[in-house]
Amino acid sequence: MIQYPALSMIIDGERVSGGSRRTHAVLNPATGEVLGQLPLAGTADLDRALEAAAAGFRLWRKSTPQQRADVLQGAARLMRERVDEIAHVAVLEQGKTLAEARIEVGMNIGLFEFYAGECFRLYGRALVRPEGMRSTVQYEPVGPVAAFAPWNFPIGNPGRKLGAPIAAGCSVIMKAAEETPASALAVLQCLLDAGLPPSVGQAVFGVPDEVSRHLLASPVIRKLSFTGSTTVGRHLAKLAAEDLKRTTMELGGHGPVLVFADVDLDRVLDTVVGHKYRNAGQVCVSPTRFIVEDAVFDDFREGFARRAKNLHVGDGLDPQSQVGPLANPRRVEAIDALIREAVAAGARLETGGERIGNRGFFYAPTVLSDVPLSARIMNEEPFGPVALINRFAGEEAMIAEANRLPYGLAAYAWTGDAARQKRLAAQLETGMLGINTTMIGGADAPFGGVKWSGHGHEDGPEGVMACLVTKAVHEG
Repeated sequence: MIQYPALSMIIDGERVSGGSRRTHAVLNPATGEVLGQLPLAGTADLDRALEAAAAGFRLWRKSTPQQRADVLQGAARLMRERVDEIAHVAVLEQGKTLAEARIEVGMNIGLFEFYAGECFRLYGRALVRPEGMRSTVQYEPVGPVAAFAPWNFPIGNPGRKLGAPIAAGCSVIMKAAEETPASALAVLQCLLDAGLPPSVGQAVFGVPDEVSRHLLASPVIRKLSFTGSTTVGRHLAKLAAEDLKRTTMELGGHGPVLVFADVDLDRVLDTVVGHKYRNAGQVCVSPTRFIVEDAVFDDFREGFARRAKNLHVGDGLDPQSQVGPLANPRRVEAIDALIREAVAAGARLETGGERIGNRGFFYAPTVLSDVPLSARIMNEEPFGPVALINRFAGEEAMIAEANRLPYGLAAYAWTGDAARQKRLAAQLETGMLGINTTMIGGADAPFGGVKWSGHGHEDGPEGVMACLVTKAVHEG
């Protein structure tokens, strides 16, 4: 049986724990039991990390592409060897199913291998100039990065936050979520064990506002990378703006799903229901607002509710479980309040809408239909296991509803009409669009949103370029 590891921070290669420092209790979402006590950083810890990051950047910016690629490829190999351990730990502290956690490790492996290749593709260019002159454009690492990762993908989010800066030649101080520290530490440890200099990659934990204010107030940090809510993102963007730091912000979403009458409903339902409830709906790109053409609305709603009701909810370590618990008690309270408010406003509860058991943080897969657009759940990201299904008369009204909210992270559409597919690609306001698929990401594809869903990208060549600055050099 894989045991939950002792918790620490990693500052300049040293595991920092114990003493009289403050701690945070890490819970198992399936049981509510305490897994361990996480030490929290004080001012001296953060200053030490900043000093190390400055030294790490001076070292790593001079590294060769081969050195950076070797570290990333080595970390990918170690993650393959440690997949069982890393996935098991992620289930213990976040709750998702073991199958989902294994996939998440695989996503990290693919991303690190892709970024290893990108180390050799950070091309500049030579401009056309008269004989005797030379003008070039080159890219250089931006500097030490402060990277804040949330709890919903406790392996993948740290991988994104660490991989791109390391590939670009930057040092990075990662503050992953205090709810899921061991998963993040496992990813960083793979990099360190693969030869990453200790001062280049560090992990701190603490009171989020204290850590963010201290790191972003330092001139050492030159870039902020944040994944999380729009509210917190706004706050951090203001802090970063004080020193004009570069920012990559992957913020909230409220994923619209347009379902037209010309589709195979069973195929659509078999695909989207599982995607809706993966990670118990705690996914920023989760399909949430199902915008269904009137002619197939009743059949779609009935088929969706039936499939949702049949999902097996349980401990993520149980092979029979298809949906695990919510990550913490706050999510149970928040999702329950949103659902109850919607029903009180006139929404139909098709299935779910209640907590399961009295141990852990389980919530039944929920389907609401005929939800008033004024309901809070139709305007705020629910971030939980609830699908919202409403009927619309046709394409124009459906596109208008998809674009109604200020969010624009991911959107989905299901239609067999090729001309309509092109119109949707042109008119939907979103950073990522899946047409007849729920697959909208990949190591080689940019991941990011528009409007209130943030700016900048992770993954793909764009993820590395986000950690570089452009310099034009003119020689006479």
